[in-house]
Amino acid sequence: MDIIFFLGGLVLLVVGAELLVKGASRLALALGLSPLVVGLTVVAFGTSAPEVAVSVGAVWGGQNDIAIGNVVGSNIFNVLFILGVSALVTPLAVNRQVIRQEVPIMIAVSALLLVMLHGDRVIGTAEAALLLVLLVGYTAFLVIQSRRANGRAQDEVMPDGVAADASPGAGSRLAQVVLIVGGLACLVVGSRLLVTAAVSFAKALGVSDLVVGLTIVAAGTSLPEVATSITAAVRGNRDIAVGNVVGSNVFNILGCLGLSGLAAGGAGIAVAPSILAFDAWVMLVTAIACLPIFLTGREIARWEGAVFVAYYVFYIGYLILAAEQHDALDTYTRAMTVFVVPLTLLTAAVIYAGSRKLRRG
Repeated sequence: MDIIFFLGGLVLLVVGAELLVKGASRLALALGLSPLVVGLTVVAFGTSAPEVAVSVGAVWGGQNDIAIGNVVGSNIFNVLFILGVSALVTPLAVNRQVIRQEVPIMIAVSALLLVMLHGDRVIGTAEAALLLVLLVGYTAFLVIQSRRANGRAQDEVMPDGVAADASPGAGSRLAQVVLIVGGLACLVVGSRLLVTAAVSFAKALGVSDLVVGLTIVAAGTSLPEVATSITAAVRGNRDIAVGNVVGSNVFNILGCLGLSGLAAGGAGIAVAPSILAFDAWVMLVTAIACLPIFLTGREIARWEGAVFVAYYVFYIGYLILAAEQHDALDTYTRAMTVFVVPLTLLTAAVIYAGSRKLRRG
């Protein structure tokens, strides 16, 4: 039965991603919004629906580790794996607004979560409400900003293969909304089937709730983002591909944890010490890592995508070794600290210096 759930989930994800990208790209011009803003809001929030469903359900079931692990793990997965794989499919052009505005916001909300957890390691009702207020303000700001720039946006050339789908005459707004809702429904149901099967497999192997949340559940609930970003990249709508990931990360922290914190009631969401000591910092570092990568000609090249995917593999390797308390954990950690981290910092510095030199030239 788990195999049937898994395969059925994959089919629904592929169909849902195609419907969502098509409907969102058409809706962009019909509402006077840029494809980037649609990716940051409609698509990003929609593909994050599985994270909301799983985290709120986990809180109600008393599984706080899965709730918080799902959000932190999904954000790490979104940047390293989804952007990495999407860039391997086709190099991703990065909108200037993403570099100057959206990535700094993603870094800021990631840092805000660390600050909230620093004291008592609990996301209480007041903190959850603050996260939701920030989400509403962020969304309103994006929509207003995009509508004001509507005149300029209409003069922009849409990517090949999107202009026909995105034009206001390509169908009524109701038809576009139906496509988006139908795509979201397929994505939510498909991801739920996949997560159910994956968690069943993980439990059979005796893996802890926290590790399941950070890996299996996080990757499973992020599969809508995987399908949507890769589909958008293949169709040439790269603003939606990148905006989907950045917007999803912002929504996961502000929206998913905000709703989960309110659902938890007065007790709030208690966070495991290991999240604050390691995983939340990895989430923040991956968000910061986007800046030097995005600055290289405002594009995520294929080799940079390969680096992102490799880092995600390193991270999962650490989680598995730590969960099993394997003898190789110390050696693995030392190798990461001595070789991988310094090499990463050096590469980032070289990339940034090279991009500045090119701009001056």
